[in-house]
Parts: sequence; structure tokens; C-alpha cells
Amino acid sequence: MDDIAAWLEEIGLGQHTELFRANDITASVLPELTDEDLRELGLSLGHRRLLLKTIKGLAGAPDEPAVFDTSVAPSPSTPERATPRPEAERRQLTVMFVDLAGSTALTARLDPEDMRAVIAGYQNVCSEVIRRYEGHVAKFMGDGVLAYFGYPRAHEDDAERAIRAGLDLARRSLD
Repeated sequence: MDDIAAWLEEIGLGQHTELFRANDITASVLPELTDEDLRELGLSLGHRRLLLKTIKGLAGAPDEPAVFDTSVAPSPSTPERATPRPEAERRQLTVMFVDLAGSTALTARLDPEDMRAVIAGYQNVCSEVIRRYEGHVAKFMGDGVLAYFGYPRAHEDDAERAIRAGLDLARRSLD
């Protein structure tokens, strides 16, 4: 229980230590607490939200058990800040969607095997061009291609790279 007391102090809610102790809330029970449980204990809305947000930050990946470690809790001076994750970064992302014009009419004229070969060739050309401009093909959707510029590697000119890739693809369709 001392770990819970220290943890509550660290997140600025030490006044609830006795309440947690009286209700046998331990580190193993903590991840299972719900908003309703905390309301039943008489906690204010703000304290319930802060506790639930902090408890969520204590859990690892969805398939991993929660790890009770006071070193990952936000400090009292920054109660609204989520658990810091050094691998996260904010960046601009340019999204490009490419579609094969006239594919519906082409599908009506070609055998399915021939159409599959046309789509595969089209997807290969799109992938090659997008990679040349250091973009990332996120998904193929029939005759559509979704690509990201700025992920997984960011450049200052990702939007320009996406435009150049689109122009290159348009030029190739005219050839």
C-alpha cells in the first residue's frame, strides 16, 4: 500500500490515500478501477479523470499486464501531461491517393486475369515512383493507392515530393 500512497502523492492526489487504504485498493486492483468505482468512492470528476488517465498510462501494450511503477506517473506540477514517450514526435504528413482513371470501363472490357495483370503493373509503377520520392505506400485498395510522405522518414519538402510523385505518375500514364 505504501507504493499506492507514494504514487498518489506523486500525482498530486495524496489526500485520497486513506480512502484507497480503507477500500483495499492495491496496485493489483488499480488497473481495474472504473469511473463508476471512483465516483462511488466520492472522488470529484477532475480527480476521477486524472486517476483514470494516469492509470491508463501505467498499462503497457494492450496484451501486456499493467506495470505499477511510480516513475511513469506524471508529476504534480504537470498533472494533465500523459506519460512521456521519447519515441513519439510531431510531424507534418502529406497523404496522396492515386486512382487508375477509367478502371471501371476497363474492367468491363478485360478478362479478370488480364485486369489483375493491369492492376498489378499499375501498383508496381506507383510503388516504384512513390519510393523514388521517398514516400511510403500505406495501402492498395483495388485500383487505388494510398501513400504517405513524411512517414516513416520526414523531409522538409514532403509535400513537394508528393506533388512531384503525382506528376511523374501522370506523365507515365500518358506514355
